[in-house]
Amino acid sequence: MEKPNQALTHIDQQGNAQMVDVTDKPPTHRLARAQSVITMQPATLEMIMAGTHKKGDVLAVARIAGIQAAKRCSDIIPLCHPLMLTSVNVQLLPEPEQQQVRVIAECKVTGQTGVEMEALTAASAATLTLYDMCKAVDRGMVIQETKLLEKQGGRSGHWQAEESQ
Repeated sequence: MEKPNQALTHIDQQGNAQMVDVTDKPPTHRLARAQSVITMQPATLEMIMAGTHKKGDVLAVARIAGIQAAKRCSDIIPLCHPLMLTSVNVQLLPEPEQQQVRVIAECKVTGQTGVEMEALTAASAATLTLYDMCKAVDRGMVIQETKLLEKQGGRSGHWQAEESQ
């Protein structure tokens, strides 16, 4: 168990950054869902939905990019723990009426620390991949609303954003 005066912190006794020591935390089932939204020209979204982009199925590529990013999160985010993810699901939801694609990423693990960063990284990488693959036809795309929607497990329990879907 955690010693009474030992807080879980990214700062050591000398004030230096460190990876949080989770050695004494019990493994629990944890889940996190995050989203990111990319807005674009109507013609760009139509091309994506029709699958007529000259680069192929950009939604499939973005989905794989999101999954790969979640798996490599600790290589991207400093001090993030490497996790053995048990599940990563990335959904790309075209929303023609808003001229956007909403990405919902869900990550699961049984471990000593949460998967919020993995879900946020997956959602971000998927929208960045859409931007990269479509920038030649629409440089004005905007990535926005990258946020945590829900987290479950661990000491802090369940949390859900008020306006999450």
